[in-house]
Amino acid sequence: MKATQALHKLGQSLWIDDITRDMLDSGTLKKYIDDFSVTGLTSNPTIFDNAIAKSDSYDPEIKHLMNAGFTGEALFFELALQDLSRAADFFLPIHERTVTVDGFVSLEVSPLLAYDTKATVDEAKRLYARAHKPNLFIKIPGTKEGLPAIEEAIFSGVTVNVTLLFSADDCNAAADAYMKGLERRVAAGLEPDVRSVASIFISRWDKAVMDKAPETLRDKLGIAVAHQAYRDYRAMLNSDRWQRLESHGARPQRLLFASTSTKDPRAADTLYISALAAPNTVNTMPDKTLLAFADHGKLEGVLSPDGGDCEEVLAAYEKVGISIAALAAQLQKEGAASFVSSWQDLLKSIETKTEALK
Repeated sequence: MKATQALHKLGQSLWIDDITRDMLDSGTLKKYIDDFSVTGLTSNPTIFDNAIAKSDSYDPEIKHLMNAGFTGEALFFELALQDLSRAADFFLPIHERTVTVDGFVSLEVSPLLAYDTKATVDEAKRLYARAHKPNLFIKIPGTKEGLPAIEEAIFSGVTVNVTLLFSADDCNAAADAYMKGLERRVAAGLEPDVRSVASIFISRWDKAVMDKAPETLRDKLGIAVAHQAYRDYRAMLNSDRWQRLESHGARPQRLLFASTSTKDPRAADTLYISALAAPNTVNTMPDKTLLAFADHGKLEGVLSPDGGDCEEVLAAYEKVGISIAALAAQLQKEGAASFVSSWQDLLKSIETKTEALK
């Protein structure tokens, strides 16, 4: 049994963090689904920038959209919706077979809106309605301004992938926003089965402290943070608040482990896949990590619902002068800035491409 299949059998969803038109046309995505138990897909501006800038497969459609009057951001979203709609169709049988638990694809709102609640909600509604796919998540950042946007989007029936989460506290805030949206739907007599995932970024923790922590703590911070978030996630599922919502037909906001490619050249290339196995969660990974895990990955146990030794590990980092709370805030701020930079690069690539095709 392949390691990917074993992870799937455990109950963790494997999603691919990549999309290109070539991947769709060549049958690569179908191969990932059939051979490596991939059951969903995530995307971001960097992924689309690489796909569009480094391939000529988009050129005919870009010409067509240019002739139809599309430019810049509007042109990008047309391309992205085309790709993600096709990917959503690939995953639709999985979505239906799992009774809408799995089989999702994700599209991000403009990162320029990360600190604008109303604009984020308006854009989320527009993109969700435009796609018209039951298994499409709209990615909204879990920033201070993003949290009320998440609540409003869920209340409006928009499925949400909460992104840019870095700590258990971030995940708890995302879960609170999700439940507030569902509670408002229940109060309004609406069906509360609106799906969501909460994406916590892992590897960036270890990259941030690689030269600041002692050797004994190398590559342990991200896993400890993930374990703490998983502990709180399991506690939330057992809470009276959630039990009340579930009795009305709500389904959990699943915890998703993101940024799981190894950044340390001295560490195993499957480090965060092997270490973060947990039922009823998601792990999204780039192609290279997926193929590595399928080839030589191994399960090294399952995350403990009580958090294991996460508090001891986090305390050890605090002891050497690394503030977990401060670093979480810094990583989220840097992550938002990185997404804006990637977005600007993407729009620049589209502008360059359109000029070349005129």
